[in-house]
Amino acid sequence: MTFEIRLAVPGEYDAVGELTVEAYSHDGFVRGDYAMTLRAAADRAAKAELSVAADSSGLLGTVTYCPVGSVYREIGQDDEGEFRMLGVAGRARGLGVGTALTEHCIARSRELGMRRIVMSSAQYMTTAHRIYERLGFTRLPERDWAPIPGVDLYAFALDL
Repeated sequence: MTFEIRLAVPGEYDAVGELTVEAYSHDGFVRGDYAMTLRAAADRAAKAELSVAADSSGLLGTVTYCPVGSVYREIGQDDEGEFRMLGVAGRARGLGVGTALTEHCIARSRELGMRRIVMSSAQYMTTAHRIYERLGFTRLPERDWAPIPGVDLYAFALDL
């Protein structure tokens, strides 16, 4: 499958928000008010770097890269890249989109001179964990955290 990864454009923000909610909802990963955060693609584009994977048929996936100073950063230190809210459309699952979006974030961190890239993933997102581990990420249990009770997030890191 051929697709490109690029920054989202304003005309896509609503669709990116819906894709993100759909991707997380597909496996029952939307809890509490998190759907509003996932849907807020325009805000992510303004306060971070909102990228999409797309082909001639449309959007396949999205990820938010959170550079130093972004309000969307959760666990990253000043010498670490960070990404979050990676979502792949149901029709594109299993086609390498999630891996490609993660590799895009790794490349962006290297481009910015970061020594490591980090991210948080819900304990129950085991499919995503396999992608991260296959790419060389390891667990950082000392940075595990919970944004709300019952939502336990595992921290992962890849030294660059």
